[in-house]
Amino acid sequence: MRALGIGLIGTGFMGRAHALAFRNVSAAFELPVQLHLAALADADAERAQHCANAWGFARAHGDWQQLITDPAVDIVAITTPNHLHFPMAMAAIAAGKAVYCEKPLAVSLQQAEHMHLAARVAGVVTRVGYNYQHNPMLVLAKQMIERGDLGRIISFQGEFSEDFMADPAQPWSWRCEPGHAGGALADLGSHLLAMARYLVGDVQAVCADSQTVHPQRPASRDSRELRDILIDDQTHALLRFCNGARGTFSSSWLKHGYKNHLSFEISGTRGTLKFDQERLNELHLCKAGQAGFERLLAGPQLPGYAAFSPAPGHQLGYNELKTLEVHALIQACAGNPAPGPDFEEAWQVERLASAIREAALQHRWVTL
Repeated sequence: MRALGIGLIGTGFMGRAHALAFRNVSAAFELPVQLHLAALADADAERAQHCANAWGFARAHGDWQQLITDPAVDIVAITTPNHLHFPMAMAAIAAGKAVYCEKPLAVSLQQAEHMHLAARVAGVVTRVGYNYQHNPMLVLAKQMIERGDLGRIISFQGEFSEDFMADPAQPWSWRCEPGHAGGALADLGSHLLAMARYLVGDVQAVCADSQTVHPQRPASRDSRELRDILIDDQTHALLRFCNGARGTFSSSWLKHGYKNHLSFEISGTRGTLKFDQERLNELHLCKAGQAGFERLLAGPQLPGYAAFSPAPGHQLGYNELKTLEVHALIQACAGNPAPGPDFEEAWQVERLASAIREAALQHRWVTL
């Protein structure tokens, strides 16, 4: 059986999530290839070696460029801060390797366009970490919408809120840097925009408003030095979809009480469907004429779920969604049809995010 070598760049929360997914996918699925955890890279060479040993990678590199040129690596997984996505992905594409990059794809629309065009010319497989789309319940939601269970779609109301920046004493981080594609719109909202496109389709025009609620933050924890904040704490937008539906969009990292509130309500002429990522194994459906919503619970009848549990109600979690995302990546690398947003789709998400920023800055509707 053909072997694929995995090269992972980054050892933070997302690096660990990728490592878990690459380790778990062979246990959950019968794969058409064998996976080899070939190499791990981090700017801290000592940490790279420690994590390589702990996570089962064959070797460690203190320089990401060494990982990309490593002949044992076939797939490059990028889990670094956003400003490093472009040089790493472009180098991997130039080396003819598949690229699995976390979101958002890049720090500018121009970078994202270069990345997707380069990948298309090179003919390499690409995937971007919009892993929530691999939730079996959202695959079901898409099927219900496409077969007309809700009738003609007329509205989308979406929100992605968390509270990890709600405290004004929370210190500055790279997520607060405009040049790193920071801000609530990029960090959280890109997931919601990808979800809106996945479920409802292309957006024709947007109108938006952004706000920086806390204009300064401590330079570091317990520091008296303050740094100016030049990114959005919250962004709200109106959406006009190409199919005639109207929508609302909200992203905030300031809302107390919310931890992973990626949610939507989609209404059609025959019913309404709603979802909240904090209860990711449920959909709620109300068809015309019903007194209220019924709960649809995830179970082994849904593709992907049965790989982890043979019984309904036992629940999938974040890391299972990441494993499903990696499974689709491996299938694509093996030449098999597989769902999942690639660099071109991620570029389309960046086009939409860029239009929202322009609309908020110019206080007008912007047509894509």
